[in-house]
Amino acid sequence: MRFCSAQTYLRRMQNRRALIALAVAGLAWGLTVPMTKVVLGWIDPAWTTVARFGLAAPVLAFFARHHLRAAATPAIAAWGAAGFGAVIVLQNVAIERTSVTHAAVILGAVPVMVALVTLALGRASAGPRAWTGFAAALAGIGLVAGTGGSASASGDGLMLASAAVSAALIVAQARLLPGRDPVAVTAVQMAAAAVAVLPIALLAGDAPSAAPTAEQLVAGLGLVTVGSLVPFTLYAWGQARTSPEVAGAFVNLEPLVGVGIGALAFGDPMGGAGLLGGVAILAGIALSALPDGPAFSTFRLRRTRC
Repeated sequence: MRFCSAQTYLRRMQNRRALIALAVAGLAWGLTVPMTKVVLGWIDPAWTTVARFGLAAPVLAFFARHHLRAAATPAIAAWGAAGFGAVIVLQNVAIERTSVTHAAVILGAVPVMVALVTLALGRASAGPRAWTGFAAALAGIGLVAGTGGSASASGDGLMLASAAVSAALIVAQARLLPGRDPVAVTAVQMAAAAVAVLPIALLAGDAPSAAPTAEQLVAGLGLVTVGSLVPFTLYAWGQARTSPEVAGAFVNLEPLVGVGIGALAFGDPMGGAGLLGGVAILAGIALSALPDGPAFSTFRLRRTRC
């Protein structure tokens, strides 16, 4: 019994660390939309993606060099090209056409899409309360996306498309991460993303015509470090120890940070409909991500049984 108690305690500690890692990743990702908005004033969406992952991948590969062989599989590389490369290009193009607030909030649809994908695959663990939360969050996203400002329907649509691919990646990672080093997997996926987007940048991208401003340089460095190295690695590490629904719920932290920065730093409008949408999103997050929800209960029981 003493061994069982110690084993249970260690597993609970690991669970707690996984949730903390997911939370930090979600908060860090909330900074990427405003940082990208600044960087896009210097280089175009494709080159921003190539630079972001092309600079981050070698750093991660160095630290995970002894585990790269196991992570360098066609499936992992393909999901990196789609889930990292295509997603970020879509997001970057969308951010040029929509507001920081809209871009951040629309990403809040990711947890809903994760739940829908797992349901379609017959692996869902979300209960009625979680689905009520998903519906409330989607309704809120629709209200915020219709508040006007510097946003556009095309930009919002591209951001929603990137959210759909992100959700598919979260579900796919549940089968790619077990038994592999998360840092090595992230390094391979970032490298694959940079390689996949490079031809687009060479053929259709525009090289910068001037040196970056101090603000753009700081934002670019932040995008590589705080926006890529830190959150993608922590998220992969945490996701390897949770279910897709649990991991997806923490993506909701991203729009919360992005909306706040969009309103404070970029002057994005937030009228009555937008505020109502924000309340609906917060209510949806609370309903779908409470610790005693079915997805979390399944996670806790699965990880703490002796």
